[in-house]
Amino acid sequence: MLSTVLSILLSIFVPPVDYDISLAGNFGEPRPNHFHGGLDIRTDGVEGKHIYAIGDGYVSRITVGLDGFGNAVYITHPTGQTSVYCHLKSFSPRIKAALRKYQYSYETSVADARLTPLDVPVSQGQFIALSGNTGHSTAPHLHLEIHDTKTWNMLDPYQFLNEYIEDTVPPQAHAFMAIPHGGTFNGSTAKGVFSRGNALTAWGKVGFAVWADDYMQGAYNHYGIHETLLYVDGQMAFHSVVDNIPVRLNRMVNSWGDYDHWLHHRTWYMKSYIDPGNRLACLQAGEGRGIIDFCEERDYHLEYVLRDFKGNEARYPFTVTGTPAPSVRYAAAVPQPLLRWNRTNSYSRPGLQLIVPYGCITTDVPLHPVIKSQPDALSDACQFSLSSLPLMYDVPLSFYVRQPSTDVVNTFDPSKLYITDENGRYYGSDYHDGWVTGRIRELAGRYEVAYDDQPPVIRLVSATNNRLLLSVTDADSGIASWTAAVDNRFVVFDAIEKSATYAFDLRESWLRHSGGQHRLHFEVTDNCGNSSVYETSFNY
Repeated sequence: MLSTVLSILLSIFVPPVDYDISLAGNFGEPRPNHFHGGLDIRTDGVEGKHIYAIGDGYVSRITVGLDGFGNAVYITHPTGQTSVYCHLKSFSPRIKAALRKYQYSYETSVADARLTPLDVPVSQGQFIALSGNTGHSTAPHLHLEIHDTKTWNMLDPYQFLNEYIEDTVPPQAHAFMAIPHGGTFNGSTAKGVFSRGNALTAWGKVGFAVWADDYMQGAYNHYGIHETLLYVDGQMAFHSVVDNIPVRLNRMVNSWGDYDHWLHHRTWYMKSYIDPGNRLACLQAGEGRGIIDFCEERDYHLEYVLRDFKGNEARYPFTVTGTPAPSVRYAAAVPQPLLRWNRTNSYSRPGLQLIVPYGCITTDVPLHPVIKSQPDALSDACQFSLSSLPLMYDVPLSFYVRQPSTDVVNTFDPSKLYITDENGRYYGSDYHDGWVTGRIRELAGRYEVAYDDQPPVIRLVSATNNRLLLSVTDADSGIASWTAAVDNRFVVFDAIEKSATYAFDLRESWLRHSGGQHRLHFEVTDNCGNSSVYETSFNY
């Protein structure tokens, strides 16, 4: 009975394209700060391919310019899943009409339209959009996600489209890593890459990691590993199945993988043990969280088993001999502030405070604060880690603001203060009692207080072919919002992806082509509340 139900569930969806599926990326691939949350389906390197609903349901959400998805459509299905189609070039006429209705009703160009089941129902195989390259996309393709509608966990689309994807190629391991945890491996206490063909020795507690990729015929891409097992003397020490990932735990990919190694070598060694604060349910381990205790003078027989979703399998056995190591003398450690994974942490210095709440790290992390004195600036600059150290969630960072010089004190406006880094990014501008607070998620940035009282710059690019194009730039805190009106009535200006250009298509507004003169009012505001207005007249 269970197998029948499973078979029905796995056959409820059809492909979103009308040609054979070829993947540029699969579900769960480890990437910096996130798992890849869906399938990247090739569109022959071009935009404009027809995209279809994979199942019956209704359009529950349309987004424009959110979450790196570019233009995206969400379809909620009666079977308990929601499919998401991202990086789209444009929407079908019905979906675009619903989007415009939302934008004009709420007078907003950035859209997060939530719809009811009666607004835009769709049938399986119905045309919904054209593929594109919008959002955080480096080449044209369709990014397809499937979520559990109730929990919003990311599900592997492969389990629903399995029969439509060909794959007979097994995964392949490229190399292995040993990570001592108070023990030694090949006489060393440092982590290191090893070859299975060499004589291997260990003593004490040691964890292991594997660098591996999956492959498919007819494609040069490499993919993430669906299932990993590590056996020790025939007993399972570690098991991972990447098919269900809570969105709120996405950044724990940095804990499962050796993030520091990726940072320096751009390859992911995925650990076969679990950090104490890692809450990913797709990771399972035996005694000791998967860390192996080599405490007997004998041969330990280890084996990695790697599988893809189709069941293609690769096995990698190797032997490690338990060999007592001489006592290791450690150099006296230089005291450093330490962030503890199992509690809320605070780091304070005069004019500076960092709070790292419980749950933001998965293992104890030493800080290496570097404070650069800037007596003539609004604050000193501070860096908390010498190399990239991302946190799981945003955390508050506060600076006490120095009083400006007397020649500007009369025009000083605390609402124009914000926290920035060496790249000029905006991290917040909450000012209270002399302190300005922002929220950061990376400890290696060099943070300080900046001041922005300069409005954005607007200029006309073109006014032809029933289209108005404006360029908007801001040199400091960045664009926060914009709005536009023609003859004192709201109109939608779309932000053109990967540019500083904003476009108004006159044919998609309430305007009628009568040859009359109209007045455009366009206003843009940056993150510190500075606004600029551009006005012009045009005939239409």
